[in-house]
Amino acid sequence: MTPELIIFDCDGVLVDSELITNRVFADMLAGIGLPLGIDYLFEHFVGRSMQHCWQQVGRLLGHEVPAAFRDEFQLRSLAALRAQVQPVPGVVTVLDSLPVPCCVASSGGHDKMATTLGATGLLPRFRDRMFSATEVPHGKPAPDIFLYAAARCGVEPQRCAVIEDSAAGVRAGVTAGMRVYGYCAHTPARQLLSAGAEVTFTDMVRLPELLFGQKVSALPEKRLD
Repeated sequence: MTPELIIFDCDGVLVDSELITNRVFADMLAGIGLPLGIDYLFEHFVGRSMQHCWQQVGRLLGHEVPAAFRDEFQLRSLAALRAQVQPVPGVVTVLDSLPVPCCVASSGGHDKMATTLGATGLLPRFRDRMFSATEVPHGKPAPDIFLYAAARCGVEPQRCAVIEDSAAGVRAGVTAGMRVYGYCAHTPARQLLSAGAEVTFTDMVRLPELLFGQKVSALPEKRLD
C-alpha cells in the first residue's frame, strides 16, 4: 500500500544530533561518577524519552537525578546543538521529492525540535506538524506518539510509513500498525530489523525509492557553518 503520510523521527533521522547530545550527556554523567560511555548511551537511551533516561540514570546512581543536573544538561545540550547540528545528509533532497505529506514525531520536547530544526533550516517544512512524546501518556517503544501524529494529520495508521533510527522507535511504529523503515547510518541494521523494521538503509536519498519506487538524484546540499 502506498503511504499517505510519512512520519519522521527527528534526532538521527532529520537532524544529525544524536552524537552531539550524547557526548554532552556522557561528559556530564562521568562528572558525577557514572562513566557510561557513548556506546552504552546509544544502546540504552537513544530513541527514548528524557523521562525514561532520567529514571534509568537514577536507578544506576541509586537516587533521583537532581533537578539542577537535568536543567544543566538541557542548557548544555541545546547550546551544543545550536552550534553544531547539521541536517542528515540527503534529507533535504528527500523532503523536496516526497509526493505525500510528512510530519515529525519525536521523543524529544518541542524546545529541542525547534532548536535542531531551526538551526538546520528545516523548521518551516514542519510547522504545525511537530509532535512530541511529551504530549502523550507513554513514550517510545509504546505506539502513542505515532498514533497521535497520525490522528492529528487525519490519516489511518495503516496508511502511514515511519522513518526511525532506534529500536525503541521501530517497535513503537510496528505496534502502531505502521510500516517502519529503519535508517541505520549510526545504528546496527540487525537491531532495527529485530525490532520489526520492514527494511533498513544507510543512504537517506534511497528513501523515496523504498517508499514509492521513485529514484531521486542526490543534489549537493550546503553544509551549515
